[in-house]
Amino acid sequence: MIEDAAGRTLVRAAMRAPYLERDEEHVLALRWKEENDQHALHRITVAHMRLVISMASKFRHYGLPLGDLIQEGHVGLLEAAARFEPAREVRFSTYATWWIRASMQDYILRNWSIVRGGTSSAQKALFFNLRRLRARLANGAEPISNASLYHEVSVALGVPEADVAMMDSRLSSPDSSLNAPLADENGAAERMDFLVSEDPLPDEIVGERIDVQRRAVWLRSALSALNARELRIIEERRLSDDGATLESLGEQLGISKERVRQIEARAMEKLKLALVKQNPEFLAEAA
Repeated sequence: MIEDAAGRTLVRAAMRAPYLERDEEHVLALRWKEENDQHALHRITVAHMRLVISMASKFRHYGLPLGDLIQEGHVGLLEAAARFEPAREVRFSTYATWWIRASMQDYILRNWSIVRGGTSSAQKALFFNLRRLRARLANGAEPISNASLYHEVSVALGVPEADVAMMDSRLSSPDSSLNAPLADENGAAERMDFLVSEDPLPDEIVGERIDVQRRAVWLRSALSALNARELRIIEERRLSDDGATLESLGEQLGISKERVRQIEARAMEKLKLALVKQNPEFLAEAA
């Protein structure tokens, strides 16, 4: 029921509004579309508010205020009026039904739970049809297991069975806060206290990022100690994602692959000496 006076007044006004005949509706739609006649728009929307109220009542079991559903449906009604094409010879109520339902469903998905659900068309279909499909399948001659239910719904709606199971769990019980207290000896434990994350702590992530940046500066400085050929070999062999082979580098430089290996070994030694000379703490970190 709508408990506020404004809501009850709206419902009474909608129920008293006269129906529009097809020809009259067409004339009003043309006046609104071609002349931007606000009075014509008002008559169209008022005449169809009973449709909004009727559809809102079908979504009451989601626990949201009926008045809010009606308001959202009215938004959808206005959107339908803005997009309606009188030349298509379709009754406005037929066209508006989709927009009214879509507006209400979007509102329900945004407000039914503090945890956002899926917003794809398949996830919306699952949210709004799971209970109906469950009831229909449960009316069979024999009881149906959850596994069979999830499979049947998955096939009917084209969503993974895991998504069906997750949605069924969400619809079967209310959301639980991670800060909700749990019964223990001290009476102070929360659900959050029992969630274990394997990810690094924030200070460890920041520390690692700083270390990486510092080592990159050290490496750029040490690379200046190499000559052009040594630098190319190190870059191709050690600093490239692909990691060039000794043989391919030898062909590019016109030397044997053994010679490439020797130059690489010498360059690595020069790098180490440069790193230690410029940054004595490098030895401690390397150890």
